[in-house]
Amino acid sequence: MAAKIKKGDRVQVLTGKDKGKRGEVLSVSPVENRAVVQGVNIVKRHAKPQGMNQPGGIQEKEAPIHLSNLALIDPKSDKPTRVGFRIDGDKKVRVAKASGEVIA
Repeated sequence: MAAKIKKGDRVQVLTGKDKGKRGEVLSVSPVENRAVVQGVNIVKRHAKPQGMNQPGGIQEKEAPIHLSNLALIDPKSDKPTRVGFRIDGDKKVRVAKASGEVIA
């Protein structure tokens, strides 16, 4: 099955503590149905010092969020939309359901 959300897409969070936030997808894990979005679902992790280069302490980083809680931003209207697929010539392309615009 083709991916509806890919790395580099702009998405909006639909539910949860970060509802309404927008960000760019940094990575997608299709096996787990999760994605890491820049600036969303920030968690604190305690890290041990790793030699002289990396000091220890509390670090903030993005945690994965389930794909069902994300909606792609329509490039035409700048609003969240669902994603469909269409065959253009010999290629299968992603299409924004709201506007019919092809998503690059």
